[in-house]
Formats: sequence, C-alpha cells, structure tokens
Amino acid sequence: MTPQAPPRRDVAIVAFAQTVCRRRTDELSEVEMLMPVLHEVLRRTGLKTGDIGFTCSGSSDYLAGRAFSFTMALDGVGAWPPISESHVEMDGAWALYEAWVRLLTGEADTALVYAYGKSSPGALREVLTRQLDPYYLAPLWPDSVALAALQAQALIDAGRADEAALAAVAARSRTAAADNPRAQLTAPTPDGGYVVAPLRTADCPPIGDGAAAVVLAAGDRARRLCPRPAWIRGMDHRTEAHSPGVRDLTDSPSTRQAAERAGAFDRPVDTAELHAPFTSQEIVLRTALGLDDRVAVNPSGGALAANPMMAAGLIRLGEAAARIGRGASDRALAHATSGPCLQQNLVAVLEGDPEGDPGE
Repeated sequence: MTPQAPPRRDVAIVAFAQTVCRRRTDELSEVEMLMPVLHEVLRRTGLKTGDIGFTCSGSSDYLAGRAFSFTMALDGVGAWPPISESHVEMDGAWALYEAWVRLLTGEADTALVYAYGKSSPGALREVLTRQLDPYYLAPLWPDSVALAALQAQALIDAGRADEAALAAVAARSRTAAADNPRAQLTAPTPDGGYVVAPLRTADCPPIGDGAAAVVLAAGDRARRLCPRPAWIRGMDHRTEAHSPGVRDLTDSPSTRQAAERAGAFDRPVDTAELHAPFTSQEIVLRTALGLDDRVAVNPSGGALAANPMMAAGLIRLGEAAARIGRGASDRALAHATSGPCLQQNLVAVLEGDPEGDPGE
C-alpha cells in the first residue's frame, strides 16, 4: 500500500509590527532600531522569546559593511538558552518563506521573522551595483535608479506606459500613504526634474532605515494567538536571468509563475501589496498578475512611501496580513522583489477566516 502523505498544516501570520521609516538613524544601532519592533510583535501575541519555535532573519552584511553583522541583532533577540535560528542574506520576505516551510514540516508551531536595514551610512545607489555581473555590468557602475530608468523607458517605447501614467501611480501611492504613520513621504523636486530620465523624484522610492517583524503560527495555535489570522494559502518565489540585457524588462514571467504556483489565479483577490520601488515596476507587476481596478493596490502606500532595504518586502506581507486581521480584506496578494529590474520575485496569497472576528 502506498503511504499517504500527512495533511498539510495551515500556517498564518498572527502579528506584524514595523518601525517608522526614517531617512537617517545615526543615533541608533541596528539592534536598537530592531528591539522595539520585536517587543511589539511579541506583545501582540502574548508570547515570550522562549515560546518561539523557530527564528529567521533577513538582512545584508554587505549593506552593514561588516561580516556576520546579523549576529549582533540575534544577540538582541536572545540566543541563550540556544534557539533554533536561521538567516537569509535577502529581504525578510525570503526569511518568512523559510519559516513557513519549517512550520509546514511540523518542526515548529511558532516562528519569529524579522528584517532590518540601514541604508543611511552609505551611498545605496552605488552599493547596489555590487550585485550586478562582476565582469560586464558592475565595472560600468549602473546604479539602481539608472537600471530602473531603462526598464521605464522600455515600457514607454513599447507603448505600455507614458510619463503621465507613471505620475498617476506615484500620486495614488503617496495619497494612500498619507494615512500610514509608518511611511516616509518624499515630495517631488520643485522643478519636477528628472533623477534619471524618464524617472522623476516621485517615481523613485525614499532611501531610509527601518525594521519589521512578524509572528507565524500553525493551526489552532494561530487561532488562539489572533482573532483573525491571515492564513498563508500559498507562497512561491522564482528568479530570472542575472543580466537585465537578456530579459524582457516590460514583463515579469517569474512573478507570474510564482503567483500561479501560489494559487493567486485560483480566485480573485481584493488587495495586493506590491513591492514596486519604482512606479514603472508597479505597471509591470499589475500586468503580470492580472490586477484590475477592482483590486486595492498598495493601500499602505507601498515601497514608494517607505522602502527600508531588506525589510520592504516583508512589510508588504505584513501590511497585507494586517488588513486581513482588521477585516479590511478577505483575500490578499503580497509580493516581494530583489535584484535589479524585478529579477527575483516572491508571491504569497493570504486569506482570513470568514467567521473570524477582526482584530483591533
């Protein structure tokens, strides 16, 4: 007889917290920036550090400028007595993916996921060139805005957008962010000048420091910790070719594939939190995901309002889960990206119990 696979566990996001995204935090270390968020997310569940079955973090040693910098933050979490812990050199959304898999296997019932980044000490646009191909692209020093401008221009040349459409995305995101106390708004320059044509200031994300954390729980444990958990119905991530020159920058097949495998196309969603640091990228993602005007896209303001490096993707999942928790959404899509021009993409589908009571 063929052995039957055990039933898949239900895993949910039961709490989310984030810092205010600030342009500079010279007076704070990464640990000092992170600790209030960790305390807040645990307070919302009533859990203590010893109650957490698995801990996973996302950050960048390269951004911090020192090797194994994440161990300092881990000391702040509390690594003694010994805990089950892991780290990804990626946005915290990928740390959440690892934690989700760990809970699906039954190795833990709860997980703490956090991410943080301080971009203010260095020149972020130049630092990000180090993730490019070291032989052909990196020596040319095309910074992150220049590469995004190439993508925006490709959209315009293909007739898929124009500068007015980009401006409309920026205006909607910043209007939505006006009600988000955690956002870091950046006003356009008085003359409306280009940063790198065709991208203006409003088309680009603010550079800021910040941190975020979520708590995951499985099955009945999730229902005991949260009045209306945000159940993760599916999650997947895909990556495309390293070189932007061999990709169609007006499309994002990896996002589409990840969404399909996550079940995003099975039924309509009412909310989508898209990690689109540039206005042109939201247009690409909307098309890849088939989102129309019936879907509330980035009601938090998105990455155009607050884009702390290494945490912005995790924030998209947290914001989507928070909307489900307070009853503003029933089925939401959350997206995170990494690399130039939407190279790597993660998509998650979250749902609330129909009979669940919205939390405060």
